[in-house]
Amino acid sequence: MKIGWFSSGRGPGSQGLLAAACSAIEAGRLPVTIAYVFCNRERGEHEPADRFLDLAASHGLPVVTLSSAGFRRRLGGAVARAGKPLPPWRDEYDQAVLRMLRPFETSTAVLAGYQLIAPDLCRHLDLINLHPAAPGGPAGLWQEVIWQLIESRANESGVTMFLATPELDAGPAVSFCTYGLHDEQIDRLWLELETRYPGRSPRERGEDLALFKEIRRRGADREAPLLLATLTALGEGRVQIAKGKILDSAGCTSEPIDLTWEVDKAIGARL
Repeated sequence: MKIGWFSSGRGPGSQGLLAAACSAIEAGRLPVTIAYVFCNRERGEHEPADRFLDLAASHGLPVVTLSSAGFRRRLGGAVARAGKPLPPWRDEYDQAVLRMLRPFETSTAVLAGYQLIAPDLCRHLDLINLHPAAPGGPAGLWQEVIWQLIESRANESGVTMFLATPELDAGPAVSFCTYGLHDEQIDRLWLELETRYPGRSPRERGEDLALFKEIRRRGADREAPLLLATLTALGEGRVQIAKGKILDSAGCTSEPIDLTWEVDKAIGARL
C-alpha cells in the first residue's frame, strides 16, 4: 500500500513519528511505502521543519513543500482564527497542494503533526489522523483531553486513529488502543492531587502537575506504536477505508479495530 505523509514538522513529535515509520518500513515490519512527504513549511522558514525535511530526505523520501504562510501573504488573505470560518484562501491552498500531489497517485495519507485544518483535502483524500483519547472519550487538543480525564476521575484513556472529515474531529474511528489510569504508580499521583489540593481545580496547578505529566507520558508513548499498528492492519487488509467508511477484510462495515495488544507488545519490547 502506498501512502502520503502530511506534517508541519513542528517539533520532535513529528520527527519521531516519521522516523518510527521509516525504521519499520526499512526493517520489513511495515508493509507500506511512503510515496511522498508533504510539509506546509519550506526550507529556511522554520528550523524544526528544516530538521524534519532533512529526516525525510535522509530516508530517500520524495519531499513536497508549499508554504501556507507564504501562500496566504501572496494572496493577501486573512489569518485563520480558531472558532471562525476558514478564510477563502485556505480552499485555494488545498487545491494547489492536491495539484502538486497528483503525480504520486495515492489516495491515502497520514496526518502526523499537520497543523492546518484541511476540509478540502478531506474531500479528495482518505486522511487518517490521531486523537489522544479512546473512542467516545474527551474531545479537543491533548491538553484539554488530559484535564477532562483528571476532572472526571477517569479509569482509563486511550489513543484513536480516525478518518479526517471536513467536520473537525468528527470522522469515524479506524483503530484505537486503551491504557489504565489507576495502578500502583499513578494512584500515588491521584492521592497527591486529592490531599494537597482539596477543593481546588487541578487546572490551577497547570501542566507541571505530576498527574498531568504522567497521563501525557502514557498517551504519547502509544502514539507511534498505534500509528504503525494501524498502517500494518491497513497494509495487510485487516481493515480498509472506502468512501468514508471503515470496512473489515471482507469489505463489510466495521467497528474500529482494537490494537491495544499490539501497542502494549510494542511498548514492552521497546522497554
